[in-house]
Amino acid sequence: MPLAPLPPPDPPSPSPASAAPLRLRAARADDVPVIRALIEGLAEYERLRHECVATDEKLASTLFGAQPAAEVVLAEWEGTPVGFALFFRNYSTFLAAPGTYLEDLFVLPAYRGRGIGRALLGHLAALTVARGGQRLEWSVLDWNEDAIRFYRAQGARPQDQWTVHRVTGQSLLDLAQGAETA
Repeated sequence: MPLAPLPPPDPPSPSPASAAPLRLRAARADDVPVIRALIEGLAEYERLRHECVATDEKLASTLFGAQPAAEVVLAEWEGTPVGFALFFRNYSTFLAAPGTYLEDLFVLPAYRGRGIGRALLGHLAALTVARGGQRLEWSVLDWNEDAIRFYRAQGARPQDQWTVHRVTGQSLLDLAQGAETA
């Protein structure tokens, strides 16, 4: 089943004096440098800059190439990119239904408290529902109390019974090699 296109978000209600400053939009290939800069900002905030090896070339290939692995929504405040959400479809075997996995949601610190994160999360929830999804999920660093409070305020509940596992680097290569000879 083809994915529904990213619907335009409902525009915020303009104030009588001026148009609303927040705009959400689907990222385009020419936004790659902006996406990379926001990812680097997230990596700094999460104290993981040393792990961030994203390049414009890798992002262009994996987000806008022949088989995009994820999608990005950019948040612009008065025309300036100030945040993003990077997400992809997942699937629940128990629900027998698709969903959305939010890989990253980030708003520049100077722009927090303006409803941008809530708007991004709400947009993803609406997109998930429009695509027939039944859940929106993500991980959050256990030390990030601000994010945990924010997500709880949006109705999210931790899945404490689950532990994330990851295989990467040489361990991934070793596991793949073992599959080829088994």
